[in-house]
Amino acid sequence: MINEQIRDKEIRLIGNQGEQIGIISAREAQKIADEQRLDLVKISPNAKPPVCKIMDYSKYKFDLAKKEKEARKKQKTISIKELRLSPNIDTHDIEVKVKKAIEFLKDGNKVKISIRFRGRELARTDVAVGIMNDFAEKVSEYGSVEKAPKMDARIMAMFLAPKA
Repeated sequence: MINEQIRDKEIRLIGNQGEQIGIISAREAQKIADEQRLDLVKISPNAKPPVCKIMDYSKYKFDLAKKEKEARKKQKTISIKELRLSPNIDTHDIEVKVKKAIEFLKDGNKVKISIRFRGRELARTDVAVGIMNDFAEKVSEYGSVEKAPKMDARIMAMFLAPKA
């Protein structure tokens, strides 16, 4: 709440430089703020009496937005990239997928390796586990296994995370 929105009879007032002015009426505090050409802003509404501060409200909001934007800039987003393999994949095809996975891991992304089973391939899940383990071994320099190979319906998946 700012300026005329403050309806309390008495408030604890804090000055523009952060000095304690004391407990005064809201009208008197509003007059002081108007004289300084600043805003009266309620900081702590649940306190007894409520705490208000004299400040330039538009500058305060601008500074908050600036800090928020700066925090978002420093935040790192990690996305999950998926590579799909098949249970009867050839060695050269695996090498191509390994190069792509290394590229993703170098960029700081997580990689999901999935193998989809069709028809009778479902009987040979042990082959897929071997493929997954070989894949993890080949990219071990750049990433580590975050979640081991696990079956989910007709798909076996494994997650790799980049090394820090």
